Amino acid sequence: MKLGAFSLSLTVKDIAVSRAFYEKLGFEKFHGDTGQGWLIMKSPSCVIGLFQGMFDKNMLTFNPGWTNEAETVEGAIDIREIQKKLKADGVVIINEVDEASSGPGSFMINDPDGNSILIDQHV
Repeated sequence: MKLGAFSLSLTVKDIAVSRAFYEKLGFEKFHGDTGQGWLIMKSPSCVIGLFQGMFDKNMLTFNPGWTNEAETVEGAIDIREIQKKLKADGVVIINEVDEASSGPGSFMINDPDGNSILIDQHV
């Protein structure tokens, strides 16, 4: 199954302090708005999201229909199809996306150890 672009979403206490820290590690701002409490940062080898006040814990994030450069992937599987497949495979869906809708949407799942995985489609 092609889940799209991958990043690690980190909950942070102070987004400005976290941004400065990750910049020291070679990350640069890619997208986001600190005023809204979120930034997407990239290094040559990975993408992280910094989120202040949005999530309870760190999580893996996949963006169906996007590359790691935030470019649309033509013919990508829609998030609703991913959700249907996972449900059919017995995976418990948290915060389901409305399967009658279209366009952007998201849902969450947990792995067997309780780690959160966000499937977040922007296109």
